[in-house]
Amino acid sequence: MTSEQLAWKICRHDVEITHISGGSHIGAVLSMADIMAVLYADVLRYRPEEPKWEGRDRFVLSKGHAGAALYITLAELGFFPVEELLTYYQNGSRLSGHVSHKVPGVDASTGSLGHGIGLAVGMAIAAKQDRKTHRVFTVLGDGECNEGSVWESAQAAANFQLDNLVAIVDHNHMQSLDFCERTLYSGSLADKWRSFGWNVIELNGHDHDALRAALTQKKAGQPIVIVAHTVKGNRIPFMEKDILWHYRFPHDGWEYDGAVNALHACKPEGVEDPYTPNGIENPVLPGPDADIYRDHTAGATYHPTWFQVQEVSK
Repeated sequence: MTSEQLAWKICRHDVEITHISGGSHIGAVLSMADIMAVLYADVLRYRPEEPKWEGRDRFVLSKGHAGAALYITLAELGFFPVEELLTYYQNGSRLSGHVSHKVPGVDASTGSLGHGIGLAVGMAIAAKQDRKTHRVFTVLGDGECNEGSVWESAQAAANFQLDNLVAIVDHNHMQSLDFCERTLYSGSLADKWRSFGWNVIELNGHDHDALRAALTQKKAGQPIVIVAHTVKGNRIPFMEKDILWHYRFPHDGWEYDGAVNALHACKPEGVEDPYTPNGIENPVLPGPDADIYRDHTAGATYHPTWFQVQEVSK
């Protein structure tokens, strides 16, 4: 399976399993689908039939709320049956909303933001000490980089010259309820990582060739961070750059039908849709009162005065 095909399958499965489960974070999965696909199709060393193979590269999904992306990838590659994806978010399922190490192929449970990068640093140090040749990769969210523990880990990684460590920041420019720049602005992420002693590569996070080239680089004595500029809700126009889809799932009607057909409009050659092979005929369309193509950020809807300079009376 090519990285392009895998990326599309991640998006299609994600629409289906969030629709069925009523789960969250579809936008966060869609923004990182290309990153995951290139990692698992072209970069990481692993054996689906032997998930704990000692020679495997390690992967930690630090933005663990987007765990569906990792589950889908592992299922498509044969770590567990694809059919199990339909149990996502359900009571009793091992496919919990945040990543669980009980799932074959998952190296660490994550979800508490700012912790995954620390785990990855520890794994990389251990590999160095044991003279192992595998590499450690971790994907973080840009909003997650507001956590102080991220920078403590970044400092440690540079100090220990962890050139077996690669971090990828899914820089979709949105977090929680708003744009990152309006939530807690901290300047250029690339400059900040560079100041901590990392080799920084900044690129388009949906460009598979650029991702492939960056992820296979190695610089002696220095950890690598890829600041991947992405679009939250990528491939589904009405979800793109709309914070509503950080938490909302595709409901029956125009939301689900529109999401499916948007993906069919960009489906690559040689890939099949296991749910709606030909898309949706006669889809429900958004009506005049549909809540669509509107700015749902906190700054635009709830408290717009928060982001205005107030004159202090003397």
